Amino acid sequence: MAKIIGQSLKNIPWQDKPEGYNMPIWRYNQNPIIQRNAIPTSNSIFNSAVVPFGDGYAGVFRCDSKCVSMDIFAGFSKDGINWEINHEPIVFEGDTEVTKREYRYDPRVCFIEDRYYITWCNGYHGPTIGIAYTFDFKTFHQLENAFLPYNRNGVLFPRKINGKYAMLSRPSDTGHTPFGDIFFSQSPDLEYWGHHRHVMSTFKDDASAWQSTKIGPGPVPIETDEGWLLIYHGVINTCNGFVYRMGAALLDINEPWKVIKRSKAYVLAPYELYECVGDVPNVVFPCATLTDADTGRIAIYYGCADTVTGLAFTTVDDMLKYIKENAF
Repeated sequence: MAKIIGQSLKNIPWQDKPEGYNMPIWRYNQNPIIQRNAIPTSNSIFNSAVVPFGDGYAGVFRCDSKCVSMDIFAGFSKDGINWEINHEPIVFEGDTEVTKREYRYDPRVCFIEDRYYITWCNGYHGPTIGIAYTFDFKTFHQLENAFLPYNRNGVLFPRKINGKYAMLSRPSDTGHTPFGDIFFSQSPDLEYWGHHRHVMSTFKDDASAWQSTKIGPGPVPIETDEGWLLIYHGVINTCNGFVYRMGAALLDINEPWKVIKRSKAYVLAPYELYECVGDVPNVVFPCATLTDADTGRIAIYYGCADTVTGLAFTTVDDMLKYIKENAF
């Protein structure tokens, strides 16, 4: 049996796999857990991240307004399912050159050492990776942007690797990127980033067509005794537009730019109505996981059709077994 390297989380949200279900990830039967109008100003709430906090959970949520402007908001929950999201967006302290808002979307949250780091797609003459930290989800300190434009999907690893902070990202362009590979970068101080290494590319033939247009890292990688479990999104461009699905890969524990195994079959796709119909149809977009090292359980938070937030479940054994059985 595989093992998650991490903390126990006895109150992790959970439902058992339905009898006879043969995919590695299954949905919460009360999805979506966050509706599009959960706060008074929101048009949609999706592509958001959560972490254990205190005796419950905290999160950073993408809430597009009824003006369809993009910003991120803090929120709290006792059970990881029922959320109270602040009605005002996060205000960042820091250098006004980088805290000036152009847009903010698709956050991830990662606990490293003694604080919670937030990364998101920050607008600074185009999309780049914003970084901030908080101790209490009330006061947020913004650091320098990680990269020049253009870049999206900046995802930190939950600990230093070889003494350096580490991040996955997807270099992009100024528009709705028609391409995208995943890269690894490292930093001594979360300000200066280098040692850029290619991790993996799209797949250009029909052996794995669901990830033929672009891919991008999803939740914070999960450390296991077999390597880093990476859940990511993959996109195909169809005659009816882009379709976003979830994939999974296993990365080397010390050199995470080296892929050990990667599933050619997706692990979750937009099947349900709330995933297929919305502001952007046919999207499942993972941004966060909760894990329990004692049981191997994993809860996945994901955006649905760029409109609402869903919750799904798996185990480390289910995921690694599926990756190995469907590996390139």
